Amino acid sequence: MERQEALALVPVLEEQEQRLTLGQFTHDDAWRLGGLLRELAVERRAPVAITVLRGPQRLFHCALPGSSADNDEWLARKCRVVERYAESSYLVGTRFRAKGTTFEESARLDPSRYAAHGGAFPLRVRGVGVIGAAAVSGLRQADDHALVATALERFVT
Repeated sequence: MERQEALALVPVLEEQEQRLTLGQFTHDDAWRLGGLLRELAVERRAPVAITVLRGPQRLFHCALPGSSADNDEWLARKCRVVERYAESSYLVGTRFRAKGTTFEESARLDPSRYAAHGGAFPLRVRGVGVIGAAAVSGLRQADDHALVATALERFVT
């Protein structure tokens, strides 16, 4: 992604995150959101792994055919970025690219533990803040991000 493209994408991703704020998020909501993510992935024949976290607790996990244990590692690394920055892993990586650098070069975080690649989205509850993350791994980063955003769009409405 070129720097200019990243500069244009940052406000779009910021608006998306604000718009996809939840009124609440329960264990049952995690199951429903995870199921919706799975349905969308199956429809698209996407070889992904999916996780929904509330704090450090994994409330939903699913691995579809074509995914691997490597996708589980990517999920963990992307979700750590959401936990640390309270923003989507895609937005965090895009912010670095908009500055003309990369997350790996400039974040001063261990890339074996943190990945600012698209696919992990903050679960933000109105009046509370970020309480967890929903994440997908297995596609190109923009597509991982779009899959989670699509599911949250449907979940919120």
